Amino acid sequence: MTWQEIHEFDQQITLALNSLHCAVTDPVMMFFSKIPVWIPMYVIVAVFLFIRLGWKRALVAIASLGLTFLLCDQVANLFKDGIARLRPCHDELMVADGLRILEGKGGLYGFFSGHASNSFGFATCSSMAFRNDRRLKYRGYSAWIFFWAAMVSISRIFVGKHYVGDVAVGIIFGTLAGLACGFAARYIMKKIGK
Repeated sequence: MTWQEIHEFDQQITLALNSLHCAVTDPVMMFFSKIPVWIPMYVIVAVFLFIRLGWKRALVAIASLGLTFLLCDQVANLFKDGIARLRPCHDELMVADGLRILEGKGGLYGFFSGHASNSFGFATCSSMAFRNDRRLKYRGYSAWIFFWAAMVSISRIFVGKHYVGDVAVGIIFGTLAGLACGFAARYIMKKIGK
């Protein structure tokens, strides 16, 4: 398969998913796509990290989350500028084929999705952080935070900002960044414990 064939396949899948909508899905997807609505959840997670881990380990966990965001955001921007793949909302052929655009178009380039990368990085790293508290399993938290990350990622296709491929690569990179920062935080926490 050539890159052009992969791109065309990605366009077809994106259009198919983007066209699945009803009166309920549009506002839900727009909600998950907006960064300001995430902030209260971040604050709640930070508070619970302090409650469950103590202030020293919580600071390490929050620093690892900050590093995860920094990595995901900056590497996504490097890829966007370096690869220069147009977002579907800036592709005239995609718009002509019926792409629905539910919010502003944003920057020109979209490979790979920073939203998907950041949300999966946060989900992975924060799940690992809570598991440093051996008193609980945190399965409920993990289920919720990965559901949230999946909804954020899928929303980017529904609002017309990203191709499926952009989102898939964002999810992979974010998960790897979250794992790396989560393991680094765990190592530091063990050192602090000694």
